[in-house]
Amino acid sequence: MNQRRLARMGAVIAAVGLVAGCTSGEDPATTPELVDRGTVLTTVQPTRQDLNNKISLSGKVTINPVFGIVAPTGGEVRYRQFKPSTSPDDEPVWVATIWEDGHPKEVTIPANSTMAGRLLEDKALVTEGMPIVSARHAGYGIVAEIDSAQAYRISGAVKSVQAQIKNGPGPFKCKARGTIAALPAGTVPEPPPTTAPATDPSSPAEIVDKEQVESGPGGSEETGLRLVCTAPKNVKLINGAAVTLDVVTDNAKNALVLPVEAVAGTQGKGKVDIVGEDKTRKTVDVELGLTDGKVVQIKKGLTGDETVAVPGPNLPEAKAEPGAPG
Repeated sequence: MNQRRLARMGAVIAAVGLVAGCTSGEDPATTPELVDRGTVLTTVQPTRQDLNNKISLSGKVTINPVFGIVAPTGGEVRYRQFKPSTSPDDEPVWVATIWEDGHPKEVTIPANSTMAGRLLEDKALVTEGMPIVSARHAGYGIVAEIDSAQAYRISGAVKSVQAQIKNGPGPFKCKARGTIAALPAGTVPEPPPTTAPATDPSSPAEIVDKEQVESGPGGSEETGLRLVCTAPKNVKLINGAAVTLDVVTDNAKNALVLPVEAVAGTQGKGKVDIVGEDKTRKTVDVELGLTDGKVVQIKKGLTGDETVAVPGPNLPEAKAEPGAPG
């Protein structure tokens, strides 16, 4: 009888030990659970920092590069009627006038350059910032070709350029010339008559420069998007030498910024997802400013106290127009 009791007790103890062994390594309170689908796991908060929009470009030394001059305002362009000189002037040269509501605005090409061509028809309507004249720098310049993605970051506003010639001088300041916009093939008109034709007194005067009627250069060549800058006189340049350019297009002090991964869009308007206390997303519109490729400035739309989801929202695909091919 005692042997039977001992056998039963041993079986019970073994069973209890087996259960304990199965459960001793797991704490129910710390068992991970699957989160709901769509729950935000990564978030950031806006921060503030000084920001420079800086771009690195590859260029080369070029002789007599062509660059564009833009309209300083919108209106009607009236070109000055003269045959451009083949030799550069020591002073800026007046080449056109923009008329806006009866008010003239002169357009000049910089010193040490010659007019290479008109880019539009005389009396054409233009908008501010539109290239209207091409100019040819006299002597060495540095030219960097630009793709469309870089062009939107530069946006025509170049604050400063630092150049470094490969295995040569640098870094040194390089003075930007004209606009980065692609230029069409320019035209140079025939020399004007020696006597100016009568004009309507109510319209802008047709100016004839009798001193500059010698044979001038041909029209400007067609260009792609490019940045043209000129080095200081004491920097030795060799035609064709490779150059690296660091271009600063703008800067902002104490800017509110987010990582680029948290923002949908890179220019002008964008969207971000604000995360609430319940971990749900709310997509809001923001106005974007500068970017250095790592962070982007938030000019409007956030106060800086928000929690923002990473990655940012997906922009919806554009809907096809009725009748458009699928």
